[in-house]
Amino acid sequence: MSILKIAKMGHPVLRRVADPVPDPTAPEIGRLVRDMEETLADAGGVGLAAPQVHVPLRVVIFHVPGGRTEDGTPVPLTALVNPEIEALTEETAEGWEGCLSIPGMTGMVPRAKRIRYKGITPAGGVIEREASGFHARVVQHECDHLDALLYPMRMTDLSTFGFVDEMRRAMAAADRPDPDEPVPG
Repeated sequence: MSILKIAKMGHPVLRRVADPVPDPTAPEIGRLVRDMEETLADAGGVGLAAPQVHVPLRVVIFHVPGGRTEDGTPVPLTALVNPEIEALTEETAEGWEGCLSIPGMTGMVPRAKRIRYKGITPAGGVIEREASGFHARVVQHECDHLDALLYPMRMTDLSTFGFVDEMRRAMAAADRPDPDEPVPG
């Protein structure tokens, strides 16, 4: 396994739509997922998309710690090949996000509150789940990378976009709560 280099905003691989994976069970996809898992663990994030490691394929991985789920149950590390997302409501919620491809930055991003997602595992199984809250946010964020979207492109108020340390200082000075842990991924 290898720790892969993370592409940063502006790199061409992040500005193109990722290609579908013809065979999700191909050995090279399994290798890619294992390398992505090691890269994610090294970076300390909760999600990673293949384009972020310079591979323009429709593959994402993510996990959600129990402290970030509505019922306290963690979502285990999940790998999805050729994922699909469906919003289950038109209702959105804003939340702070960050991204491994935009290091040190954060912004307030609106996302669908509830989604259904499905995809193929590298072993050939099918995963289909409903998600809400932070879980839904993470999946939407990672899948956006597959469609050449970075979270600032989803923002509706760029005054909430800035460096994490500056935003925290500003929030503290205004006696407002800190931004939540941003979604790195």
